[in-house]
Amino acid sequence: MIQALKDYFENTKGVAVFSTADAMGKVNSAVFGRPYFLDHGLIGFIMLKRLNHHNLKSNSHASYLFIEGDRATQGVRLHLTKTGEEQNSSRMHSISRHKHDPAGASDRVLVLFRVDMVLPLVGDDLGKLPFKIE
Repeated sequence: MIQALKDYFENTKGVAVFSTADAMGKVNSAVFGRPYFLDHGLIGFIMLKRLNHHNLKSNSHASYLFIEGDRATQGVRLHLTKTGEEQNSSRMHSISRHKHDPAGASDRVLVLFRVDMVLPLVGDDLGKLPFKIE
């Protein structure tokens, strides 16, 4: 499944929304880039230390919704669980698609996730996913 997701995100343009909730259930959503695919079937997101990062300290669950650029009803939803994070790590710097000023590195963190569930953008019929899950 992870390889199929990796291939999909490498070849599909679109917009994504990453959502978290705090311990009390208050939700936050933000526009995000594509995930990074890491060892051991994990994915990661490099994020600033803002509300989504803060929420993950008290609630390890997150949702990632990806809408294909030219097809408003096509895309995927990922249900995720945080497994760890790295700040200012060599891995974070090596995988980053954007080069940042090292002085601002303390504001960024690589957050690692396990993919718990993959669903199509609309509905729950896995046959409607834009790729095959093996």
